[in-house]
Amino acid sequence: MIYLNFTNLDEETQQQLMTVSKKDIERKFGLDLKRYAKRNNVDYQSLLETEAQRNLYTFKYVFKI
Repeated sequence: MIYLNFTNLDEETQQQLMTVSKKDIERKFGLDLKRYAKRNNVDYQSLLETEAQRNLYTFKYVFKI
């Protein structure tokens, strides 16, 4: 669960969430994504970025107002 202050959703907070999501994806699916990228001639970083954005929807957020 991720706790966020509703009044502090600036660019820095968004980047921090994306970094957490990327680390989560790399931990769970890093080897599979690397194999997929190599096999299909896809840029690994862009693939990781896309999957990290999708992963953000699976997080549970709690907002403080």
